[in-house]
Amino acid sequence: MPPPQAIAFDVNETLSDMSPMTDRFAEVGAPPLAQTWFASVLRDGFAATVTGRQERFAVLATENLRVLLTGQDLDRDVTDAVEHIMTGFMSLPLHDDVVPGVRALHAAGIRLCTLTNGSVEVAEQLLERAGIRDRFEALLSVEQAEAWKPARVAYEYAVVQCCLDLSDVMLVAVHPWDIDGAARAGMQTAWLRREGREYPSFAAHPDHTVESVTDLADLLAG
Repeated sequence: MPPPQAIAFDVNETLSDMSPMTDRFAEVGAPPLAQTWFASVLRDGFAATVTGRQERFAVLATENLRVLLTGQDLDRDVTDAVEHIMTGFMSLPLHDDVVPGVRALHAAGIRLCTLTNGSVEVAEQLLERAGIRDRFEALLSVEQAEAWKPARVAYEYAVVQCCLDLSDVMLVAVHPWDIDGAARAGMQTAWLRREGREYPSFAAHPDHTVESVTDLADLLAG
């Protein structure tokens, strides 16, 4: 397999470290529902795509928060609690390996972009805060593709924006469903195996499995 001409990074959980969201829920007096909340947002985004609708990530995230928090014994009203948690989501840090890994990939001459089910604005702020926005030639969102990943049209949208073929672009993600979708669309794939997770046997196997973005840079350089 020839090396990729470009890499498209998923953003939420792949680049961003979502562990601070646990604290955000605790700060409003809510149970530890961060993972449940994020999974429900993905569920409803996938459902919208299947039924031919397009819903923005922020809308689903806010409404799912309202539903989850209603009836909980919070230390403030639900509206203020939702705002506090969403503010935290907008200001997440990157995982420690992302900055050196992205810099190494860029220095190796590989074109970089993002492809997120979230908004371009969140990705923009995330990368600007870390000082690596200039390493990415494009920040792409499924909001313009009119279907959430893992729909094929989302990946096709990304490679068209890069003026490349599907086989020339590598999708890097922490989510097996994203890797599966990209592989079935014809992209190269690299699964970011964070926290020692196992890859499910029913999903299309990734071309590469790496522990960090820096490991991916070393692999492609080698």
